[in-house]
Amino acid sequence: MFRRHFLPLLLCLPACTSYGPVDVVEFSAQDAQVAMAAGTLLSRTLTQSYLDRIARVDDAGPMLNAVIEVNPAAIAEADARDAERAAGRVRGPLHGIPVLLKDNIDVAGLVNSAGSLAMASHRPAKDAFLVTQLREAGAVILGKTNLSEWANVRSTRSSSGWSSRGGQTKNPYALDRNPCGSSSGTGAAIAASLGAIGVGTETDGSIICPASVNGLVGLKPTVGLISRGGIIPISISQDTAGPMGRTVSDVAMLLSAIAVVDDADPAGPASADHRPADYSAFLLSDALRGKRIGVLRQAMGYHPDVDAVMANALDVVRKLGAEVIDVKIPSYNQWNDPEFEVLLYEFKDGLNSYLKSSGAPVASLEALMAWNTAHAAEAMPIFGQEIFAQAQAKGPLTDAAYLKARDDARRLAGKEGLIAAMDQLTLDAVIAPSMSPAWKTDHVLGDHFVGAGHGVAAVAGTPSLTVPAGDVAGLPVGVTWMGRAWSEAGLISFAYTFEQATQARRAPKFARGSQR
Repeated sequence: MFRRHFLPLLLCLPACTSYGPVDVVEFSAQDAQVAMAAGTLLSRTLTQSYLDRIARVDDAGPMLNAVIEVNPAAIAEADARDAERAAGRVRGPLHGIPVLLKDNIDVAGLVNSAGSLAMASHRPAKDAFLVTQLREAGAVILGKTNLSEWANVRSTRSSSGWSSRGGQTKNPYALDRNPCGSSSGTGAAIAASLGAIGVGTETDGSIICPASVNGLVGLKPTVGLISRGGIIPISISQDTAGPMGRTVSDVAMLLSAIAVVDDADPAGPASADHRPADYSAFLLSDALRGKRIGVLRQAMGYHPDVDAVMANALDVVRKLGAEVIDVKIPSYNQWNDPEFEVLLYEFKDGLNSYLKSSGAPVASLEALMAWNTAHAAEAMPIFGQEIFAQAQAKGPLTDAAYLKARDDARRLAGKEGLIAAMDQLTLDAVIAPSMSPAWKTDHVLGDHFVGAGHGVAAVAGTPSLTVPAGDVAGLPVGVTWMGRAWSEAGLISFAYTFEQATQARRAPKFARGSQR
C-alpha cells in the first residue's frame, strides 16, 4: 500500500530559538492568530508542532491514517509568513495558520488522487482556485488528508475513510469506529488536532457527516459560494468545498478567505452579491433571540439516544429566545432517485473533463475502470466499482433523462421542499440531527448509515452547518442548521450562539474499542 513520505523534523533556526514547541491540542486557529499578533508565537513553531503531532498520532500511536501527504514546503511557507509579519505585512486572519486540504483539491507539487492508486503519480501543475485564495490570505498549506476513495461513488459497499492509496482512516473517538466520508481524513485530522483547520468537500453529507461524528463544526455552503475550480468533481449540481474546524469562529475565519467569486465556475457569478467581507462579524452570542427555527422531525426517530440529544438541543434553542416550530416536507426523500441519476451523469462528464485537462495518468472514467481491473488486488481488495460502471453507461448531459432528473431533484428538495417549508412557516432556519453516532468500520458489509438530516439542503444546493450537540456513549452527535441560499452568515450566527451556550465539544481520547 502506498504511504506518504513524512517530512523529516526540522530544527528551529537561531532567529526563533526563544520559541519552544506549542501544545496544539485543541489550540484554535483564532488562538494561534492572537498569539502570533502578540509576538509570542511564530508560524514556523506552530507548523513544526503540527508536523510533530502528525508523526506522533497519525504515523505512530493511534495511527489514525488521516493525513495522506505532508507538504515538504510547509516550513518554508511558514518562514515566509513570519518574515512578512516581521516586515509589517499581515495578509489577514489566516496569516501563518497551517491548513489541511482534502486529497481531491489541486495543490501544485502535491499529489491529487481522490485516494486512488491510479492517480498516485498525479501532481497538478497549478493550485485550485480556493488554494490560491488561501495562499493570498497567508495560510500555510500543511498537507493533504485521506478520503473515501472517489468520494464514496465507486461502490455501493464502500467503507468511508478507506482509499487504495491511503488505507483506512480511523475515528479518533473510538478507533474501531468509522470517521464517515468522504471528507473523513479532514474530519479525523482536525478532531485530533493534527492541523488548525481544514477544507473538505461535499456532494451530499461529505462535510456534515465527518464533522458530526468527529465532534467538529462543518459548513457546506451554498453551491457556488466557493469555487470548484481545481477540485476533482462528482456533481456540478451539488459539489462544493467547505471549512471544517473545532469552533464556529475558526470555520467563519476560513470561510472568509475562500468565499471568493470565481467567474469560471458556472455557479460562481450568482454569488457575487451575497458575500460579506468577514463572516466573523456574525459571531453573535444572542442571535437566536426572536427567531423562528423549524425542526425536521422526519429526520428523527431512528435512534432514541440521538432523539434525546436533539430534544436537549431544542430546549437550549428555546432558552436562547427562539420559537421552535415543527416542519413537515411532503416531498421528503422523493429526491433520492433523481439525485442519484444526476450524480451518475455528472460524475462521468465532470471526471472525464478533469482528467483530460489536468494531465492525469488516466484520461477517462473508462480508462480508470480498466486500470482498476488490471490492478484489482491493490485497487479493489474490499469492494468493486459497480457505481463507476453505472456512470460509464450514461450518455451526455443533453439526454432528456438527465435534464428531467436534475430538475426533479432540485425542485423536490428545494422549491417544493426546504424552501417551501421555510416560506410557508416564515422560518429563519431548520435544524435536524446531523447523523447517527459513528458505526463500527466494516470491510465486509460496508458502511452502516442509520439516519441523517442533511440531505435536503445538499440536493437543494443550499447551506447547512453542523455543530456539536452532545454524545451517545462517548461518540459525538451534531445538529445541522439549514437555510436558504446565501444564508451562511445567519447560520454561523445561530450556530455560534448555540455553541457558546452548550460547549458540547469534547476532545477525542483515542479509545481502542467501543462496546455499543
